[in-house]
Amino acid sequence: MALHLKTRWKDETRDRSLGDVASALAAVAWRIALAKAINLHCERFVYRDDAQRLAVIQEYLAFLLQVADRLAFEALAEAERRALIVEFAKRLCAHVQDNGEDLLGPGDHAAAFLARLNERSDEYAEFQLTDEGPSYAFLRHLGHTIQTLMGEADENRWVIDQVMDKDGWEAYQDFRRAYRNLLG
Repeated sequence: MALHLKTRWKDETRDRSLGDVASALAAVAWRIALAKAINLHCERFVYRDDAQRLAVIQEYLAFLLQVADRLAFEALAEAERRALIVEFAKRLCAHVQDNGEDLLGPGDHAAAFLARLNERSDEYAEFQLTDEGPSYAFLRHLGHTIQTLMGEADENRWVIDQVMDKDGWEAYQDFRRAYRNLLG
């Protein structure tokens, strides 16, 4: 499934704040995560309900937040990196809250997602991201978390392979390109 992402600023001469960049990155990350969740369905993996689908999207968002943090570590001073990642996480929480209310009804969807981000941050800290991309263990962890969410019923038995071998890698590549273009 081809995904068209807006990854360049309309007016490239205008200065952008880290908040502007974080907002654009959050929109891109949401679109990537949503596309990957839809792709799993297209590949005949089965979601139990919208809550499970939203949880898969959140796993992709947590993964992309970790990617952003690693990319920012290479390119920004520590204070700028922290400001970008905190603002990026806040914007992701807003997306999850809005979409959670639309799909699941009222509730504090952002708080549960923030707890997930903090948990995943500790877990992903063990894995490497190099110039070649995320390590096998990095992608395996994403695949494992999604496999755990979707269960190991016959129709979902191989979801970890789909995520590790194709979808996780593509999500990384799409996000890395957007990150580099938007941060300039």
